[in-house]
Amino acid sequence: MRIGIPSETKTLEGRVALVPAAAADLVRRGHEVFIQAGAGEKSGFSDEAYTREGITVVPDAAALYEKGELIVKVKEPIAGDLALLKKHHLLFCYLHLAAEPALTQSLLDIGLTGVAFESVEENGGLPLLLPMSVIAGRIATQIGTTLLHRPQGGKGKLLGGMASTPRGKVVVLGAGAAGGNAAALAAAAGANVVVFDKRQDRLAEMMAMGPNVTALYAYESSVAEEVRNADLVVGAVLIPSAKAPRVVTEDMVKTMEKGSVLVDISIDQGGCFETSRPTTWKEPTYDVHGVTHFCVTNMPGAVPQTSSVAISAAILPYVQRLATGNEWRQFAPLAAGINVDGGKLVHPALLG
Repeated sequence: MRIGIPSETKTLEGRVALVPAAAADLVRRGHEVFIQAGAGEKSGFSDEAYTREGITVVPDAAALYEKGELIVKVKEPIAGDLALLKKHHLLFCYLHLAAEPALTQSLLDIGLTGVAFESVEENGGLPLLLPMSVIAGRIATQIGTTLLHRPQGGKGKLLGGMASTPRGKVVVLGAGAAGGNAAALAAAAGANVVVFDKRQDRLAEMMAMGPNVTALYAYESSVAEEVRNADLVVGAVLIPSAKAPRVVTEDMVKTMEKGSVLVDISIDQGGCFETSRPTTWKEPTYDVHGVTHFCVTNMPGAVPQTSSVAISAAILPYVQRLATGNEWRQFAPLAAGINVDGGKLVHPALLG
């Protein structure tokens, strides 16, 4: 099969879907692999690194989409990509269609088949969402720590505190991969951490992190109480392939101290704060009621070298299956990942 790897077009997005070693494995299996010139550079992979592995570098996006049958990218297609996608393409990337009705309609109009990384399910988990969730969780705490600094508009508080000063307080909504990693980093920094979830096994895992971590069931009244005096709130609520529920209301935001910070990892799925709206790395923050909001929709794009290596390792086995004709449709994990199929919307969460 002819496999195309385009450059990412989202604002300040530096990831590449397949690093040279991953693309080389596909070449060894007899596939033709094409990559757009410069697609790997921001991740630290030159065009020469690809050509040495037998991958063909093409000059621009138009040539790439013309050559490829299976298009493997990281983030959802935007205007320039949509203009080049055709009905015969099989698109494999993050789509997050629950929060993107306009994109959904565009893909339906094109008539292609789209398999979303975040919808691929195997052994009860989301293996292609996992690595980016881990990275996003860690970035959320790193960014939140910085945004609390006074020059960034924050309240001027050191998250972990020190002798003679109080520790900062971090509230994390959701104890999955993203929330768990955000909580772990905040706890390691010395902050007092409160994690909310509804699964007892996850709450137990959070409590085991250390004496400065409290794990609570996500009652609305409890969330409101803990958010009120939080320095940093990280939203990491996930309903697979569906729009995220709004867990923090605007009224809750109003009760927070000025200079506090909200980081919404769930923004890809619409956001879990009522005051959330998508932002980019170019203009990552905005203020609502004196509280800084960080809602960048491609958070792992800030560390493209780490992210690209991680995502390549996760997706390669699935790319190999997709490249073998229609047999992949009988493979349950990939079948679960189909969001649009020949101009039809098929994923249950999207239909509901």
